[in-house]
Amino acid sequence: MAAVEKPVNQASTPRKASRDQRRQQLIDATIDTIAKRGYARTTLTDVANTAGLSHGLVNFHFETKEKLLTETLLFLAAEYRDNWVKALAEAPSPAAAQLDALIRADFNDVICSPERLSAWCSFWGEAQCRPIYQQECGSNDIEYADMIESICARLVDEGGYKAEAKRVARIMRVIMEGVWLDLMTMTTPYSREEAMRTVHACAAAFFPRHFNEDGLIAR
Repeated sequence: MAAVEKPVNQASTPRKASRDQRRQQLIDATIDTIAKRGYARTTLTDVANTAGLSHGLVNFHFETKEKLLTETLLFLAAEYRDNWVKALAEAPSPAAAQLDALIRADFNDVICSPERLSAWCSFWGEAQCRPIYQQECGSNDIEYADMIESICARLVDEGGYKAEAKRVARIMRVIMEGVWLDLMTMTTPYSREEAMRTVHACAAAFFPRHFNEDGLIAR
C-alpha cells in the first residue's frame, strides 16, 4: 500500500514511459495482426506473438480482446485526426493550398499503409465497432466535415466558382473515403499515387483554375 501512496518522482517516470511504450507496441501489433487475420480471428495470443511478448503481458495491459481492439480503434482514429490537423497547420493559408493539404494527408504513407487500410476495413465491417466509434470519435468526423466544408466555401469565394460548397465538400469526402475503400478491397489495387491523382481529378472538376490531376496548380 505504501508504494501506491508514494508520490510520483523521477525514478518512477521511466517505468511509466515504458508502460506507455509497451501499450503502443501492443496496439501496433494488433494493427498488423488484424491486417493478416481479420477482426474476428485475431486473438490475444496472436497479438502477443506478433509483438514478441507474453500472453500474460497483453492481459496485464488490456485485460480482454475487446478492450485491446477498442483501444486500437481509438488509436487509429486519433492518429488520423492528428495527421490532417498537422497537415493543415503546416500548409499555406489560401483555401486551395489547404484543400490540397487535406487530400495529401489522406495518402500519407503512415496513415495509408496496407496494414492500416486492412485494419480500418476490418473495423468498418464489424457492426459492434460502430457504436463505440460513434460514441468516442464521432466528434472527429463532424470536425473534419466542418473543416472541409469551410475550406471549400472559401475556395468557392476566392475563385469565383459557382458551386454549392456543402455539396462539393460532401462529394470530396465521399471520394476520399471511396478511394480508401477501393485500395482496401480491389484484387489488384492501384498505387497510393494513383489514388491521390483520382481525388485531385475530382477537385479539378469543381475547381479547374486551382487543381489538375497532379494536384495544386502553381500560381
